[in-house]
Amino acid sequence: MAETKSAPLTTELYAYVLAHNPPLDPVQRALVESTHTLFPDSALKQVAEEQAPLLAFLVRLTGARQVVEVGTYTGLSALSMARALPAGGRLITLDISEEWTAHAREAWAEAGVDDRIDLRIAPALDSLRALPAEPHIDLAFIDANKDGYIDYWEEIVPRLRPGGLIVADNVLFMGQVVDPAVTGGPGAHIRAFNEHVAADRRMESVMLTVADGLTLARRTG
Repeated sequence: MAETKSAPLTTELYAYVLAHNPPLDPVQRALVESTHTLFPDSALKQVAEEQAPLLAFLVRLTGARQVVEVGTYTGLSALSMARALPAGGRLITLDISEEWTAHAREAWAEAGVDDRIDLRIAPALDSLRALPAEPHIDLAFIDANKDGYIDYWEEIVPRLRPGGLIVADNVLFMGQVVDPAVTGGPGAHIRAFNEHVAADRRMESVMLTVADGLTLARRTG
């Protein structure tokens, strides 16, 4: 029987974790706060505070130069990854909201990374299909509508360089993935996505209990 070794994540323990992670810089901190002020009903769409330095760490760790993000929201994850790109690196981020991404653009400009970020406003699947078909992506971050995750995965994997990384957010979806009563909606879509990832022999993956669940998957071969 599986036995958890995870410590209960109390408010105090979460604060301890954040205190031992790289801190958000002033632009990132202001973006977190303004997102909660301006968009209180959707602010949970923003990546968790510990995920911002993790995404930057993964960009540096992989040496990624070509990054694709599905789901921009107000731009914290894009800002974090763009800051970590090497000279000449590029991040393409996909969204359909002009309102949310206008706020993102302001933060990127203030941080001086707007020249590294290519924001494309259109349905993400259309934007992904318009990318070059050959493997060229070093790292991709998926954090968008849950019913599209499998389709996004299938467009990204063939374009991923060998050794390239996909990071998928919300793969636990508030625990709904193990709730048999959840037979539809985002929780069911994420459950199907998780099974799809686990069965994909083109990739090797690990699922982590970071925030609402994070899967890291590496292109093999």
